[in-house]
Amino acid sequence: MEDKIKAGLDQIRPFLQRDGGDIEFVEYTDDNVVKVRLQGHCAGCPGAQMTIKGVVERILKESYPEIKRVETVE
Repeated sequence: MEDKIKAGLDQIRPFLQRDGGDIEFVEYTDDNVVKVRLQGHCAGCPGAQMTIKGVVERILKESYPEIKRVETVE
């Protein structure tokens, strides 16, 4: 599952890099939560949570319905 999640993040990555940011996969937990770390400009962006929920989580959950949510870690 981790490889599938990483492949999904690779599809999202160009969108974030265009704005000077990036995303790093951290963990897929036993309770189906994906943990990621935002990098670059995305790390301190006021819209980061909206990006996680509105873009990253939506895309990953559409591809892999077993994912319950996506969370950021510091």
